[in-house]
Amino acid sequence: MSRGFDRELSDGDVLRRRASILQRVHIDGWLLFLLLVLGAIGLFVLYSAGGKDQGLLIKQASSFGLGLLVMVVVAQFDPRFMASWSALFYVIGIVLLIIVDVIGHNAMGATRWISIPGVVRFQPAELMKIFVPMTLAWYVSRHNLPPSFKRILVSGILIVLPFILIARQPDLGTALLVLVSGVFVLFLAGLRWRWILGAVAAVVPIALGMWMFVMRTYQKQRVLTFLNPESDPLGSGWNIIQSKAAIGSGGVFGKGWMLGTQSHLDFLPESHTDFIIAVLGEEFGLVGICMLLLVYLLLIARALIITLQAQTVFGKLLAGSITLTFFIYVFVNVGMVSGLLPVVGVPLPFISYGGTSLVTLLSGFGILMAIHTHRKWIAHS
Repeated sequence: MSRGFDRELSDGDVLRRRASILQRVHIDGWLLFLLLVLGAIGLFVLYSAGGKDQGLLIKQASSFGLGLLVMVVVAQFDPRFMASWSALFYVIGIVLLIIVDVIGHNAMGATRWISIPGVVRFQPAELMKIFVPMTLAWYVSRHNLPPSFKRILVSGILIVLPFILIARQPDLGTALLVLVSGVFVLFLAGLRWRWILGAVAAVVPIALGMWMFVMRTYQKQRVLTFLNPESDPLGSGWNIIQSKAAIGSGGVFGKGWMLGTQSHLDFLPESHTDFIIAVLGEEFGLVGICMLLLVYLLLIARALIITLQAQTVFGKLLAGSITLTFFIYVFVNVGMVSGLLPVVGVPLPFISYGGTSLVTLLSGFGILMAIHTHRKWIAHS
Protein backbone atom coordinates (compact mmCIF):
# COMPACT_ATOMS: atom_id res chain seq x y z
CA MET A 1 0.00 0.00 0.00
CA SER A 2 2.85 2.35 0.85
CA ARG A 3 4.52 1.72 -2.50
CA GLY A 4 1.26 2.44 -4.34
CA PHE A 5 0.89 5.69 -2.38
CA ASP A 6 4.46 6.67 -3.21
CA ARG A 7 3.86 5.91 -6.89
CA GLU A 8 0.71 8.05 -6.81
CA LEU A 9 2.66 10.94 -5.33
CA SER A 10 5.32 10.46 -7.97
CA ASP A 11 2.74 10.63 -10.75
CA GLY A 12 1.34 13.78 -9.22
CA ASP A 13 4.79 15.31 -9.07
CA VAL A 14 5.29 14.53 -12.77
CA LEU A 15 2.02 16.28 -13.69
CA ARG A 16 2.91 19.31 -11.59
CA ARG A 17 6.38 19.43 -13.14
CA ARG A 18 4.91 19.33 -16.64
CA ALA A 19 2.45 22.08 -15.74
CA SER A 20 5.31 24.14 -14.34
CA ILE A 21 7.30 23.75 -17.57
CA LEU A 22 4.31 24.92 -19.63
CA GLN A 23 3.85 27.91 -17.32
CA ARG A 24 7.49 28.90 -17.69
CA VAL A 25 7.14 29.01 -21.49
CA HIS A 26 3.75 30.77 -21.14
CA ILE A 27 1.69 27.96 -22.65
CA ASP A 28 -1.75 27.02 -21.36
CA GLY A 29 -1.94 23.21 -21.33
CA TRP A 30 -5.69 22.97 -21.89
CA LEU A 31 -5.70 25.33 -24.84
CA LEU A 32 -2.70 23.56 -26.38
CA PHE A 33 -4.33 20.14 -26.00
CA LEU A 34 -7.65 21.22 -27.54
CA LEU A 35 -5.90 23.01 -30.41
CA LEU A 36 -3.85 19.91 -31.19
CA VAL A 37 -7.04 17.82 -31.17
CA LEU A 38 -8.70 20.23 -33.62
CA GLY A 39 -5.59 20.25 -35.81
CA ALA A 40 -5.55 16.44 -35.94
CA ILE A 41 -9.27 16.31 -36.79
CA GLY A 42 -8.73 18.91 -39.49
CA LEU A 43 -5.94 16.96 -41.19
CA PHE A 44 -7.95 13.73 -40.90
CA VAL A 45 -11.02 15.22 -42.58
CA LEU A 46 -9.02 17.27 -45.10
CA TYR A 47 -7.32 14.15 -46.48
CA SER A 48 -10.72 12.80 -47.48
CA ALA A 49 -12.26 16.15 -48.50
CA GLY A 50 -9.20 16.96 -50.63
CA GLY A 51 -9.43 13.74 -52.59
CA LYS A 52 -6.44 12.09 -50.85
CA ASP A 53 -4.20 14.90 -52.07
CA GLN A 54 -1.02 14.48 -50.03
CA GLY A 55 0.35 17.81 -51.25
CA LEU A 56 -2.69 19.58 -49.82
CA LEU A 57 -2.27 17.71 -46.55
CA ILE A 58 1.43 18.58 -46.28
CA LYS A 59 0.73 22.27 -46.92
CA GLN A 60 -1.96 22.32 -44.24
CA ALA A 61 0.24 20.46 -41.74
CA SER A 62 3.10 22.87 -42.47
CA SER A 63 0.81 25.86 -41.93
CA PHE A 64 -0.43 24.37 -38.66
CA GLY A 65 3.15 23.78 -37.52
CA LEU A 66 4.08 27.36 -38.43
CA GLY A 67 0.99 28.59 -36.62
CA LEU A 68 1.97 26.69 -33.46
CA LEU A 69 5.44 28.24 -33.62
CA VAL A 70 3.95 31.72 -34.01
CA MET A 71 1.55 30.97 -31.14
CA VAL A 72 4.42 30.05 -28.82
CA VAL A 73 6.37 33.18 -29.80
CA VAL A 74 3.33 35.46 -29.32
CA ALA A 75 2.63 33.88 -25.92
CA GLN A 76 6.02 35.10 -24.64
CA PHE A 77 5.07 38.78 -24.98
CA ASP A 78 3.73 40.65 -22.00
CA PRO A 79 0.20 41.94 -22.80
CA ARG A 80 1.38 45.42 -21.81
CA PHE A 81 3.92 45.24 -24.63
CA MET A 82 1.14 44.30 -27.06
CA ALA A 83 -0.94 47.25 -25.87
CA SER A 84 1.91 49.73 -26.35
CA TRP A 85 2.51 48.59 -29.95
CA SER A 86 -1.08 47.94 -31.00
CA ALA A 87 -1.54 51.30 -32.78
CA LEU A 88 1.54 50.61 -34.93
CA PHE A 89 0.22 47.12 -35.75
CA TYR A 90 -3.06 48.70 -36.85
CA VAL A 91 -1.31 51.19 -39.14
CA ILE A 92 0.80 48.42 -40.67
CA GLY A 93 -2.37 46.40 -41.30
CA ILE A 94 -4.09 49.34 -43.01
CA VAL A 95 -1.02 49.96 -45.19
CA LEU A 96 -0.98 46.29 -46.23
CA LEU A 97 -4.69 46.45 -47.12
CA ILE A 98 -4.03 49.52 -49.28
CA ILE A 99 -1.17 47.67 -50.99
CA VAL A 100 -3.57 44.79 -51.71
CA ASP A 101 -6.06 47.25 -53.17
CA VAL A 102 -3.41 48.76 -55.46
CA ILE A 103 -1.11 45.91 -56.52
CA GLY A 104 -2.56 42.82 -54.82
CA HIS A 105 -2.55 39.33 -56.36
CA ASN A 106 -5.82 38.48 -58.11
CA ALA A 107 -7.22 34.95 -58.00
CA MET A 108 -10.71 33.75 -58.96
CA GLY A 109 -11.96 37.32 -59.38
CA ALA A 110 -10.82 38.51 -55.94
CA THR A 111 -7.80 40.60 -55.00
CA ARG A 112 -7.01 39.51 -51.44
CA TRP A 113 -3.37 38.46 -51.40
CA ILE A 114 0.09 39.95 -51.32
CA SER A 115 2.28 37.58 -53.28
CA ILE A 116 6.08 37.50 -53.37
CA PRO A 117 6.89 34.80 -55.96
CA GLY A 118 8.83 31.92 -54.48
CA VAL A 119 8.74 33.44 -50.99
CA VAL A 120 5.29 33.96 -49.50
CA ARG A 121 1.64 34.61 -50.29
CA PHE A 122 -0.68 35.82 -47.55
CA GLN A 123 -3.91 37.69 -46.84
CA PRO A 124 -3.40 40.92 -44.85
CA ALA A 125 -7.14 40.94 -44.10
CA GLU A 126 -6.59 37.98 -41.78
CA LEU A 127 -4.18 40.03 -39.66
CA MET A 128 -6.87 42.63 -39.01
CA LYS A 129 -8.88 40.05 -37.08
CA ILE A 130 -6.14 40.48 -34.44
CA PHE A 131 -5.01 44.07 -34.99
CA VAL A 132 -8.49 45.67 -34.86
CA PRO A 133 -9.63 44.27 -31.47
CA MET A 134 -6.12 44.76 -30.04
CA THR A 135 -6.08 48.43 -31.06
CA LEU A 136 -9.61 49.06 -29.82
CA ALA A 137 -8.91 47.29 -26.51
CA TRP A 138 -5.83 49.53 -26.05
CA TYR A 139 -7.71 52.70 -26.99
CA VAL A 140 -10.81 52.04 -24.90
CA SER A 141 -8.90 50.79 -21.83
CA ARG A 142 -6.92 54.08 -21.65
CA HIS A 143 -10.08 55.97 -20.65
CA ASN A 144 -12.90 55.62 -18.17
CA LEU A 145 -15.55 53.01 -18.91
CA PRO A 146 -18.16 52.85 -20.28
CA PRO A 147 -16.78 54.67 -23.33
CA SER A 148 -18.07 58.17 -24.10
CA PHE A 149 -19.67 59.19 -27.38
CA LYS A 150 -16.33 60.57 -28.60
CA ARG A 151 -14.56 57.26 -27.85
CA ILE A 152 -17.33 55.32 -29.58
CA LEU A 153 -17.07 57.58 -32.64
CA VAL A 154 -13.28 57.16 -32.90
CA SER A 155 -13.64 53.42 -32.35
CA GLY A 156 -16.25 53.27 -35.10
CA ILE A 157 -13.83 54.91 -37.53
CA LEU A 158 -11.10 52.44 -36.55
CA ILE A 159 -13.52 49.58 -37.28
CA VAL A 160 -15.12 50.89 -40.48
CA LEU A 161 -11.86 51.76 -42.28
CA PRO A 162 -10.52 48.17 -42.51
CA PHE A 163 -14.06 46.89 -43.07
CA ILE A 164 -14.38 48.99 -46.23
CA LEU A 165 -10.91 48.06 -47.51
CA ILE A 166 -11.55 44.33 -47.00
CA ALA A 167 -15.07 44.48 -48.46
CA ARG A 168 -13.57 46.03 -51.61
CA GLN A 169 -11.37 42.98 -52.27
CA PRO A 170 -14.15 41.61 -52.17
CA ASP A 171 -14.17 39.49 -48.99
CA LEU A 172 -17.40 40.23 -47.15
CA GLY A 173 -17.02 37.26 -44.77
CA THR A 174 -13.66 38.42 -43.40
CA ALA A 175 -14.83 42.06 -43.40
CA LEU A 176 -17.81 41.13 -41.21
CA LEU A 177 -15.57 39.16 -38.81
CA VAL A 178 -13.26 42.17 -38.46
CA LEU A 179 -16.30 44.37 -37.85
CA VAL A 180 -17.66 41.99 -35.23
CA SER A 181 -14.29 41.73 -33.43
CA GLY A 182 -14.26 45.50 -32.93
CA VAL A 183 -17.90 45.69 -31.90
CA PHE A 184 -17.31 43.01 -29.26
CA VAL A 185 -14.61 45.19 -27.66
CA LEU A 186 -17.09 48.06 -27.33
CA PHE A 187 -19.79 45.73 -26.03
CA LEU A 188 -17.49 44.27 -23.37
CA ALA A 189 -16.35 47.77 -22.41
CA GLY A 190 -19.87 48.42 -21.13
CA LEU A 191 -21.49 50.11 -24.10
CA ARG A 192 -24.66 51.82 -22.89
CA TRP A 193 -27.93 50.22 -23.85
CA ARG A 194 -29.14 53.26 -25.76
CA TRP A 195 -26.17 52.90 -28.11
CA ILE A 196 -26.79 49.17 -28.47
CA LEU A 197 -30.48 49.73 -29.25
CA GLY A 198 -29.53 52.50 -31.65
CA ALA A 199 -27.14 50.17 -33.44
CA VAL A 200 -29.85 47.51 -33.68
CA ALA A 201 -32.25 50.08 -35.13
CA ALA A 202 -29.60 51.10 -37.66
CA VAL A 203 -29.14 47.53 -38.93
CA VAL A 204 -31.91 47.82 -41.53
CA PRO A 205 -30.74 51.07 -43.20
CA ILE A 206 -27.10 49.89 -43.04
CA ALA A 207 -28.08 46.57 -44.62
CA LEU A 208 -29.96 48.42 -47.37
CA GLY A 209 -26.94 50.66 -47.95
CA MET A 210 -24.63 47.67 -48.20
CA TRP A 211 -27.06 45.98 -50.60
CA MET A 212 -27.13 49.02 -52.86
CA PHE A 213 -23.53 50.27 -52.72
CA VAL A 214 -21.19 47.61 -51.21
CA MET A 215 -22.33 44.11 -52.12
CA ARG A 216 -21.38 42.62 -55.48
CA THR A 217 -23.86 40.82 -57.72
CA TYR A 218 -22.72 37.35 -56.64
CA GLN A 219 -23.01 38.35 -52.96
CA LYS A 220 -26.59 39.53 -53.50
CA GLN A 221 -27.31 36.25 -55.25
CA ARG A 222 -26.07 34.38 -52.17
CA VAL A 223 -28.65 36.16 -50.02
CA LEU A 224 -31.44 35.43 -52.51
CA THR A 225 -30.28 31.81 -52.69
CA PHE A 226 -30.39 31.58 -48.90
CA LEU A 227 -34.02 32.71 -48.94
CA ASN A 228 -34.97 30.21 -51.66
CA PRO A 229 -32.18 27.82 -52.77
CA GLU A 230 -34.61 25.71 -54.83
CA SER A 231 -35.26 28.66 -57.16
CA ASP A 232 -32.03 27.85 -59.03
CA PRO A 233 -31.06 24.26 -58.05
CA LEU A 234 -28.52 23.85 -60.86
CA GLY A 235 -27.00 27.31 -60.47
CA SER A 236 -26.63 29.51 -57.40
CA GLY A 237 -28.57 27.08 -55.19
CA TRP A 238 -26.36 24.09 -56.07
CA ASN A 239 -23.82 24.49 -53.23
CA ILE A 240 -26.27 24.71 -50.35
CA ILE A 241 -28.55 21.99 -51.73
CA GLN A 242 -25.64 19.58 -52.10
CA SER A 243 -24.29 20.54 -48.70
CA LYS A 244 -27.58 19.75 -46.95
CA ALA A 245 -27.85 16.53 -48.95
CA ALA A 246 -24.38 15.48 -47.78
CA ILE A 247 -25.12 16.21 -44.13
CA GLY A 248 -28.52 14.50 -44.29
CA SER A 249 -27.18 11.39 -46.03
CA GLY A 250 -24.67 10.84 -43.23
CA GLY A 251 -27.43 10.00 -40.76
CA VAL A 252 -26.40 9.35 -37.16
CA PHE A 253 -23.09 7.50 -37.61
CA GLY A 254 -22.09 8.44 -41.17
CA LYS A 255 -20.95 6.39 -44.16
CA GLY A 256 -17.37 5.99 -43.00
CA TRP A 257 -14.09 7.78 -43.64
CA MET A 258 -13.48 8.50 -47.35
CA LEU A 259 -16.78 6.81 -48.27
CA GLY A 260 -18.77 10.00 -48.83
CA THR A 261 -20.29 10.33 -52.28
CA GLN A 262 -21.12 14.05 -52.43
CA SER A 263 -17.50 15.17 -52.13
CA HIS A 264 -15.72 12.27 -53.84
CA LEU A 265 -18.02 12.41 -56.87
CA ASP A 266 -17.58 16.21 -57.05
CA PHE A 267 -21.20 17.05 -56.27
CA LEU A 268 -20.09 19.28 -53.37
CA PRO A 269 -18.02 22.33 -54.44
CA GLU A 270 -15.39 23.80 -52.09
CA SER A 271 -15.47 20.57 -50.11
CA HIS A 272 -12.00 21.15 -48.61
CA THR A 273 -12.62 24.80 -47.62
CA ASP A 274 -15.93 26.45 -46.73
CA PHE A 275 -18.09 23.31 -46.93
CA ILE A 276 -15.77 20.84 -45.23
CA ILE A 277 -18.15 20.23 -42.32
CA ALA A 278 -20.60 18.74 -44.87
CA VAL A 279 -17.90 16.15 -45.65
CA LEU A 280 -17.52 15.46 -41.94
CA GLY A 281 -21.29 15.10 -41.57
CA GLU A 282 -21.58 12.70 -44.49
CA GLU A 283 -18.70 10.47 -43.40
CA PHE A 284 -19.11 10.59 -39.59
CA GLY A 285 -22.77 11.57 -39.23
CA LEU A 286 -24.44 13.47 -36.42
CA VAL A 287 -22.08 11.88 -33.89
CA GLY A 288 -19.02 13.22 -35.68
CA ILE A 289 -20.42 16.75 -35.93
CA CYS A 290 -21.44 16.72 -32.26
CA MET A 291 -17.97 15.57 -31.21
CA LEU A 292 -16.37 18.38 -33.20
CA LEU A 293 -18.76 20.95 -31.73
CA LEU A 294 -17.95 19.61 -28.25
CA VAL A 295 -14.24 20.29 -28.80
CA TYR A 296 -15.11 23.80 -29.99
CA LEU A 297 -17.30 24.30 -26.93
CA LEU A 298 -14.52 23.21 -24.56
CA LEU A 299 -12.05 25.51 -26.32
CA ILE A 300 -14.41 28.48 -26.04
CA ALA A 301 -15.15 27.67 -22.39
CA ARG A 302 -11.44 27.63 -21.56
CA ALA A 303 -10.96 30.93 -23.41
CA LEU A 304 -13.83 32.50 -21.43
CA ILE A 305 -12.21 31.38 -18.16
CA ILE A 306 -8.98 33.08 -19.28
CA THR A 307 -10.98 36.22 -20.06
CA LEU A 308 -12.54 36.25 -16.58
CA GLN A 309 -9.15 35.76 -14.90
CA ALA A 310 -7.37 38.52 -16.86
CA GLN A 311 -5.83 41.14 -14.55
CA THR A 312 -6.12 44.21 -16.79
CA VAL A 313 -8.96 45.92 -18.66
CA PHE A 314 -6.96 45.63 -21.88
CA GLY A 315 -6.51 41.89 -21.32
CA LYS A 316 -10.19 41.32 -20.56
CA LEU A 317 -11.39 43.27 -23.59
CA LEU A 318 -8.93 41.67 -26.01
CA ALA A 319 -9.38 38.11 -24.69
CA GLY A 320 -13.16 38.47 -24.68
CA SER A 321 -13.23 39.83 -28.24
CA ILE A 322 -10.98 37.04 -29.57
CA THR A 323 -13.10 34.40 -27.85
CA LEU A 324 -16.48 35.74 -29.01
CA THR A 325 -15.20 36.31 -32.55
CA PHE A 326 -13.99 32.71 -32.65
CA PHE A 327 -17.48 31.62 -31.59
CA ILE A 328 -18.98 33.70 -34.43
CA TYR A 329 -16.44 32.12 -36.80
CA VAL A 330 -17.73 28.63 -35.98
CA PHE A 331 -21.39 29.66 -35.77
CA VAL A 332 -21.42 31.37 -39.18
CA ASN A 333 -19.71 28.50 -40.99
CA VAL A 334 -21.95 25.82 -39.48
CA GLY A 335 -25.01 28.01 -40.07
CA MET A 336 -24.27 28.72 -43.73
CA VAL A 337 -23.36 25.13 -44.58
CA SER A 338 -26.59 23.86 -42.99
CA GLY A 339 -28.71 26.50 -44.75
CA LEU A 340 -29.48 28.57 -41.65
CA LEU A 341 -27.40 31.56 -42.81
CA PRO A 342 -26.39 33.01 -46.20
CA VAL A 343 -23.10 31.79 -47.67
CA VAL A 344 -20.45 34.45 -46.89
CA GLY A 345 -17.22 32.54 -47.45
CA VAL A 346 -16.17 31.94 -43.83
CA PRO A 347 -14.03 28.78 -43.39
CA LEU A 348 -14.39 26.38 -40.47
CA PRO A 349 -11.60 27.16 -37.95
CA PHE A 350 -8.73 24.62 -37.92
CA ILE A 351 -10.65 22.27 -40.21
CA SER A 352 -10.93 24.08 -43.55
CA TYR A 353 -7.88 24.37 -45.76
CA GLY A 354 -6.11 27.73 -45.51
CA GLY A 355 -2.62 28.73 -44.41
CA THR A 356 -2.99 32.40 -43.43
CA SER A 357 -6.22 31.69 -41.57
CA LEU A 358 -4.56 28.94 -39.53
CA VAL A 359 -1.61 31.11 -38.53
CA THR A 360 -3.90 34.00 -37.59
CA LEU A 361 -6.17 31.81 -35.47
CA LEU A 362 -3.23 30.30 -33.60
CA SER A 363 -1.75 33.78 -33.10
CA GLY A 364 -5.02 34.76 -31.42
CA PHE A 365 -4.76 31.84 -29.03
CA GLY A 366 -1.14 32.79 -28.41
CA ILE A 367 -2.44 36.16 -27.22
CA LEU A 368 -4.90 34.39 -24.91
CA MET A 369 -2.04 32.34 -23.47
CA ALA A 370 0.04 35.47 -22.96
CA ILE A 371 -2.83 37.19 -21.13
CA HIS A 372 -3.35 34.13 -18.92
CA THR A 373 0.23 33.16 -18.08
CA HIS A 374 1.44 36.72 -17.43
CA ARG A 375 -1.41 37.58 -15.07
CA LYS A 376 0.56 36.88 -11.86
CA TRP A 377 3.43 39.08 -12.98
CA ILE A 378 1.01 41.87 -13.87
CA ALA A 379 -0.85 41.54 -10.54
CA HIS A 380 2.40 41.99 -8.55
CA SER A 381 3.95 44.70 -10.72
